[in-house]
Amino acid sequence: MRMSYAQNLEDYHLDLVFAGQDVGTYIDVGGGHPVADNVSFWFYLRGWRGLVVEPQQQLADIYTHIRPRDTVACCLAGQEDGEADFYAVEKLHGLSTTVKEHAMHSRASFGVDFEAMRRPVRTLRSLCREAALETVDFVKIDAEGAERDVIAGMDFNSPRPRLLLIEAEVPGTMPEAWRDWENPLLEQGYALAFQDTLNRWYVAEEETALRARFPSKPADWHSLEHLWHCGRAVEKPEHPDHALAVTLQRGFFASLPFIDLSLLTALIERGLEGSKSQMPATVSKVADLLGTAEFPRARMARDDLPSLLATDEFRAALGRIACAYDGGHIME
Repeated sequence: MRMSYAQNLEDYHLDLVFAGQDVGTYIDVGGGHPVADNVSFWFYLRGWRGLVVEPQQQLADIYTHIRPRDTVACCLAGQEDGEADFYAVEKLHGLSTTVKEHAMHSRASFGVDFEAMRRPVRTLRSLCREAALETVDFVKIDAEGAERDVIAGMDFNSPRPRLLLIEAEVPGTMPEAWRDWENPLLEQGYALAFQDTLNRWYVAEEETALRARFPSKPADWHSLEHLWHCGRAVEKPEHPDHALAVTLQRGFFASLPFIDLSLLTALIERGLEGSKSQMPATVSKVADLLGTAEFPRARMARDDLPSLLATDEFRAALGRIACAYDGGHIME
């Protein structure tokens, strides 16, 4: 393994433990994005499959397109089926939580807001039954303070996980959160086998071979490449997908005048949802998207997107962008 996709080299350490096992099953609670900062993605690439629990709909939806073998449950995992309050933290989706105090801490520490909502709760016991999981090699739990509830909703015998890795700290608030949930694991026949700077790893007492494969200490962060070091694929020649990204960019821009208006609307709305720091300073409202190109007629006020898309000014902007990619204006 040369590149880690996970936050803290979890996938690298798992790869050491499950070396040579080309087929397996995982449960990823708090899956987040299916690629970025994801613990189970490397194993999906190896041919594994599993159950992913992710309560944020916009993230859960991406799995269908990138990881179609996985079963994805867009809900919270908890002690019993029902509903619970959920606090979705903007931008920093990995800090979204069922614990309001943690969301408040994110607001105070990082300046990000959060949205409160009700989300369905399912036990891992019932989710495993519905997904027809007969064996589970590892369970990863990152529930931002709700780990104890997730564990309480598990059946440790059917199927019996061979290994569990659980986020043991809530950043900045509970440096030893594991004290709330470790005893139930020990009572179920699991023993602490490894610690990194964020997680505690537990192995079933009968899995002596797995325990023997753990390193004596966590790997050095700089011993691997990390996806987030690569930056945006179009901008960075060293990104592993740079060639594909540049080709797609050229093809996309060349196709702009042909894109269905409903799709174009969705693309622009998605772009406007991004970080303000990534937008040109001149863009403060929809009409500003037209920029400063000369136009030989008086411009009308177009402050709503559907009206803007119907103008000659907008269509001209698409043409100006596309002509550098569609062969109309040779740039090289």
